[in-house]
Amino acid sequence: MADSRRGESEPLLSNSESSENEGIAPSAPNLPPINSTEIPPVLGSDVPPPIQPGEMPPPYSPPVQGGPGGGVPMINCRVCQAMINLEGRMHQHVVKCSICHEATPIKEAPAGKKYVRCPCNCLLICKLSSKRIACPRANCKRIINLAPMTTVATPSTTNTLTTTSGYRVVCGHCNERFRFPHSSTLARCPYCRRVSSVGQAYAKNRCIIYTVIGLIFLGAGIGVTIGTYSLAENQGGIYFVWIGAFVVGILNLMRAVYYGVMKVSTLETD
Repeated sequence: MADSRRGESEPLLSNSESSENEGIAPSAPNLPPINSTEIPPVLGSDVPPPIQPGEMPPPYSPPVQGGPGGGVPMINCRVCQAMINLEGRMHQHVVKCSICHEATPIKEAPAGKKYVRCPCNCLLICKLSSKRIACPRANCKRIINLAPMTTVATPSTTNTLTTTSGYRVVCGHCNERFRFPHSSTLARCPYCRRVSSVGQAYAKNRCIIYTVIGLIFLGAGIGVTIGTYSLAENQGGIYFVWIGAFVVGILNLMRAVYYGVMKVSTLETD
């Protein structure tokens, strides 16, 4: 009786490969025992590797919405309006366009700073208190005036800062346009850094004034020289009077020539 029961239970307790693998596909790998720490091989190349014992799971990163390419963040270039992919660059303040190679801000400027777009499309960053900045590009080197009133460039509207008060002047040297608060004086162009007369009347009047003063001193020097020629042999100080009169007269005539050949910048009406 005991032998017959033992014979009935033997097939159920035998751990043969044929009985365990019955009904399993031939391509399926053998599963390890429950107590084993061995990891079964990966079935496909597109399946991520399992987490090892004691390994922390990767951090959760929510998908970024708002892009036409299925969640990819995009922004328009502020220069050529081409689309710029922001994937992996959201931590930056500015990004570079692959078409025109110019920078476009995607975040607000750091504290105490502001963005400025040069006429050559170079994006600059400067202090909020800055009144004048220079473009660092070798083929530009323009001086941008930020005072008295400016338009601050932001990531949504990045425009060139221009002053809104004064007269619009066309430089007589480089023909660039800039703002100047006075209409009849000398002005230094912020682009070429050369001085010109704003309006022809200013330089003409100064030329006449210095010419008259120079001729007066030259005439006085000649008169003093002729009148005191005999006294100069005994009094050597008279020579200094002659020299002083001639020097002042020549300097005034040189100043008159300077204003006479000066370039004239014209005024434009808004």
